[in-house]
Amino acid sequence: MAAKNLGADLIGFVFAESKRRIAVPAAVNIARKVAGIGKVGVFVDQPLAVVQEIAELCGLDYVQLHGKETPEYCRQIKTPVIKALRVDDHFNPALLKDYQVDWLLLDSFVPGQVGGTGVAFDWRQTREAVGQIKTRFLLAGGLTQSNVTEAIRVLQPGGVDVSGGVESDGRKDVEKIGRFISAVKMAQGDENVCSTRL
Repeated sequence: MAAKNLGADLIGFVFAESKRRIAVPAAVNIARKVAGIGKVGVFVDQPLAVVQEIAELCGLDYVQLHGKETPEYCRQIKTPVIKALRVDDHFNPALLKDYQVDWLLLDSFVPGQVGGTGVAFDWRQTREAVGQIKTRFLLAGGLTQSNVTEAIRVLQPGGVDVSGGVESDGRKDVEKIGRFISAVKMAQGDENVCSTRL
């Protein structure tokens, strides 16, 4: 797997409605073949039983929730949880206090979309609010090799999540993945987690 060989820490499987959605049997097959890298399943407002079953079948290390999942829903997930939140100019970190999850993921707010927008939010404008977050967090939304170094410098996330920013014509581009990961690793040594979604 190119992402693993290039230094990614996590790979993601999208199980929600999306142009990047992968069928469960295909994800199981890939997960069995790839060792030594964390596996994340991306879900949006799906039944708890479905999420639990897919997580077990694929041997997921994390469940990433991109919908309106409540703190109570998150607490019922047996696999470690990454809860995605959409950030806009009115982002209020106080609203996060009830989420007892392993990671938060800050993504851009785009009306009518739950992720994968390819749009970056204003990191400088939200820096003060983001600085109040007590839970470790990942950063997503419009990240590319050209801007990820600045994003890390401004918000100092525990890691970054990329998908569209390493694609060419809708497909993952090995060269872009390599350049992106190099930029991440150079930004703060090897401290950052780098996740790419298939």
